[in-house]
Amino acid sequence: MNSALLLIGSVILICILMNRFLEKLAVPSLLIFLALGMCFGENGIFRIPFDDYAGVNLICSVCLIFIMFYGGFGTNLQAARPVVVQAGLLSTLGVAGTALAVSLFACLVLKLPWLESLLIGSVISSTDAASVFSILRTKKLALKHHTDSLLEMESGSNDPISYMLTTAALALMAGEELSLPLLLARQMLLGVGGGLLLGAGAAWLLRQDLLRSQENRTVFLFAVMLLAYALPAAAGGNGYLSVYLCGIWLGNTSLTQKRYLVHFFDVTTHVAQVLIFFLLGLLVTPVRLPAVLLPALAIMAFLTFVARPLVCTVLLLPFRAPLGQIGITAWAGLRGVASIVFAISAVLSGMEMKYDLFNLVFCIVLLSMAIQGTLLPRVAGRLSMTDLNADVGKTFTDYQEERDVDFVEVRLGPGHPWCGKTVSQLCLPGELLVAMVDRSGACLVPRGDTALQEGDRLVLAARSFEEQEHLNLREVPVERSSKWAGHPISQFSNTKPRLIILIKRGLETVIPTGSTVIQPGDVLVVAEPVEDG
Repeated sequence: MNSALLLIGSVILICILMNRFLEKLAVPSLLIFLALGMCFGENGIFRIPFDDYAGVNLICSVCLIFIMFYGGFGTNLQAARPVVVQAGLLSTLGVAGTALAVSLFACLVLKLPWLESLLIGSVISSTDAASVFSILRTKKLALKHHTDSLLEMESGSNDPISYMLTTAALALMAGEELSLPLLLARQMLLGVGGGLLLGAGAAWLLRQDLLRSQENRTVFLFAVMLLAYALPAAAGGNGYLSVYLCGIWLGNTSLTQKRYLVHFFDVTTHVAQVLIFFLLGLLVTPVRLPAVLLPALAIMAFLTFVARPLVCTVLLLPFRAPLGQIGITAWAGLRGVASIVFAISAVLSGMEMKYDLFNLVFCIVLLSMAIQGTLLPRVAGRLSMTDLNADVGKTFTDYQEERDVDFVEVRLGPGHPWCGKTVSQLCLPGELLVAMVDRSGACLVPRGDTALQEGDRLVLAARSFEEQEHLNLREVPVERSSKWAGHPISQFSNTKPRLIILIKRGLETVIPTGSTVIQPGDVLVVAEPVEDG
C-alpha cells in the first residue's frame, strides 16, 4: 500500500508541476501522461512490473463515469442547438458506419476473421472526448460554423454507442444467442430513460433548497452521477449513455452556485483523465508494440483518411455543411481512452485473437493523438476554420457568462467630483454598474436620473478578474527608517510597473491616492504583473 501511495503521490505532484509547461507544447498534454506511465512501466526507467488488467479496467471504468458525466454537464445546448442534429447523427450512425468500415478493412485487407474485425471496428469507432476537450480549450481553438460545439457534443456522446457495439461483438464471438436489435433497444431505452429521469429528479431536489451547504450539494450530485451509471447498467441498460444524459440535464438546468459544481467536476475529471492515461501507459509493455505496429498504422491510416472522412461527408453534406467544416470534423476524430478501456474489457473476456487487442488499440490511439491531435490547430488554420473573434469557452457550460460579480464601495465625501451629478452623468464603462446607493441608512435602487449627494455610499458591481495568476499581490511593511515614511505616494516614481492598491493602517483600510501620505507602521498592498518565465 505504501508503494502504491508513493507512486500515486509522486505522479500527481509531477503532473501538477508540469501542467503549465505542458500547455505550451504542441502535442496534446494527455499524451505526455501516457508517456510518463510508460517511463514508470516494466520497460521504462523505473521498471515497475504491472499487468493488473482487471484493476486497471475497474479504475478506468470509474474514471470514464466522471468523464462522461462532465462531458454532458459541460455541454452547452444553447450553443450546440444549430448542430445538435448533426452531432446526434455522427454519434450514432457515424459510430456505426465507422465500425463497419474498419471491420471491412480489417477483414479484407488484414485477412482477419469477420467477428475479430467487427470487434476491432467497434472498439475504436468512437472519438475521444477528453482529447478533443483538452485541445480545444488549451489551444483556445474556436471554430467557425459552430464546429467546436459539434465536436464537443459528438465526442461526448458517442462512447455509449461504441460500448454497445463492443458488447454485441463480444457476445457474438462467445457464441451467445441474442437478438442484436433487442439488445441495442434495451441498452438505449434504459440508458436514455434512466439518465433523463435521474437528471430531472436531481434538478428538482436541488431547486427545493433542501441542501443548504454547497458541500452537501456537491456530494449529492456526486452520488447522483454514480447512480445514473449503476442503476441502468444493473438493469441491462447503457450506463455511460445514462450518466451522459444526466449530466446534460443538470448542466443545462439553472442551479444556484453552479460554478462551484463546475469547479469540482472540472478538477476531478482532469485527475481522472490523467490517472487513466498514466495507468494505461504503466500497463502497456512497449517491447510488445512492434508486433502490432504495422496493422495499427494501417488501421489508423484507413480510419483517418478514408473511414472518418467518408462518414462525415455522407452525414454532413445533406445539411449543406461547408467543405472546411467537413474536413476539420473528419480530422478531429481522435481515438482515445474509451477505446483502450473497451479493449481491456475484451481482453478480460478471454477471447483468442490474432493480434493482442490491447496493444493494437493502444498503438492506434497513440498514433491518432500524436498525429491528429498535434496537427489539429494547424489543419484548422489551413482549412480557414479558426474563428479568431469567438471564445471557445462559450461552447462549454463553463459559466464564463455567469462569472463572479465583485462589489466595491465608493463614499462621496466633501468635494467628491460625483456629488451633484446623476448616475447617467458619471460616464461609467458598460462593465461597471451602480447597484445601490446608501443614503443615511436608506438603500436606494438607482436609476439614470438619480442625483448623487455628499455622504452617499455607492455600491458598484463589476465582473471579477479571473486570470489572477497573471497578477501578483504582495505586502510591504513600512518601517520608521523607510524612505517612504512621511511622504505622499506621488513623490515616488517606480521603474517597475506596480501600483499601491491598498494601505492597511491599524484596523483601518485606506484606498490611496497620489496625495496619500505613507506613515510608519503602514502595510502597503502592492500589485504588479507576473512576468512570464
